[in-house]
Amino acid sequence: MTSIYLSSDNPRWTPKTETDLQAAVEGGLFEEGHHLDLKMAAPNNKAGNKELARDLASFAVDGGTLIIGVQENKDSRTFELVPQPLNGLPEKIEQVARTIPDPPLTVLTEEISSTAGDGIGYLIVHIPASPVAPHMVDNRYFGRGDKTKYQMGDNEVVSLHARRRNTEADILTLLRKEMDEDPLRDVGAQSHLFLVAQPTAGRRDMCLPITGARDWNIRLHTLIQQAQTSPRTQAALPGTRFRPDLSSATQGHRRARGVALSSAGLGPGRVYTPEGRSSDESIVELQLFEDGGLRLLMTRLSFGTSETYALPRDEEQVLFDTAPVVLTRQMLELVRLISEDVGYHGNWSVAAGANRLRGRRRWSSPSVFASNHRYSDDTYEESTGTTLAELNAAQGAVTRRLLGPLLRSLDSEEAFEQALNDDEGGGQS
Repeated sequence: MTSIYLSSDNPRWTPKTETDLQAAVEGGLFEEGHHLDLKMAAPNNKAGNKELARDLASFAVDGGTLIIGVQENKDSRTFELVPQPLNGLPEKIEQVARTIPDPPLTVLTEEISSTAGDGIGYLIVHIPASPVAPHMVDNRYFGRGDKTKYQMGDNEVVSLHARRRNTEADILTLLRKEMDEDPLRDVGAQSHLFLVAQPTAGRRDMCLPITGARDWNIRLHTLIQQAQTSPRTQAALPGTRFRPDLSSATQGHRRARGVALSSAGLGPGRVYTPEGRSSDESIVELQLFEDGGLRLLMTRLSFGTSETYALPRDEEQVLFDTAPVVLTRQMLELVRLISEDVGYHGNWSVAAGANRLRGRRRWSSPSVFASNHRYSDDTYEESTGTTLAELNAAQGAVTRRLLGPLLRSLDSEEAFEQALNDDEGGGQS
């Protein structure tokens, strides 16, 4: 159950039952404000849906909560509980959030049953602060004032976009740092993939319960296995595999302010030590830091066509475009699992990068020939923000924001449509 901000005196109220809601009414805790709106019932017509969309869009700037099933007496400025039919109500609210605002919103809904009868109760709608705010409804941007929503002016919209660009610049700085510190930077010819995730409002010791535990190695292995085998990951990536993947990261290491799992060949201090095997250049490493930061390195984003039996031996490197899609989906699921594990409900900044790309083509499965489309830059970088709501319901949308430009340039976006959408697991991009 996600906590609700009522006021500075009650910043983490977490209602679980009708009794909790009634106690808030009797205690005078309810007051509509910047982070809270109360409605007796959900809309039942097109105009009402538009109005609801404006409410949701206004909360998306700083985050907020809508509670359905609470009625206000305007004269006495008091509230009373009015339980509503819950059948289909969460789906209706989510559909409004995804189809009317531009860009679409992802919200979290939680039901609270009423003792007045089966199938009736209250719906808590959490609207996380959106990393792509502000959102438009009917070509207008909406924000939230002290009590109600309002239409934003141009200056405020420009300021919000600038704030978002600053956040994206911060995560890109972290990404470039990882690319600069690549332990295989001067090794071989393969292209390398980098994924970075950073909580935007986490404590400096947010993940210490994992990284500081005596059994951190087992706990991180378990989280990786859960990310790889979760129903949402399996549905998005049916039968899609490559090596090395996260399961190849079996070696545990302590790192500065964190821990890491890596495949063989990358030892303490991130020192690369080849072992004389054909797979030495293919490394995967996952780092988790005390502040919640995640870093993933995979050095087999490309491979030589001489690896296949169907072609003569040559030196051309072709891009394994399955790898970034699979690892990004698994990384996002891992971020979600870590958020749950440590109780962090805030937003994340995420970024994807790759190097040694210039002139390289993607490998076209099931054909044994490479595509004719060659990548024209040597590096790729993209970043975005995401919320816990998106991580729960719209990982495909986040994946598309991160990898869409790369896949379109390689003419392979259509091949991964299932992984870039959210029809499975309750979301839509």
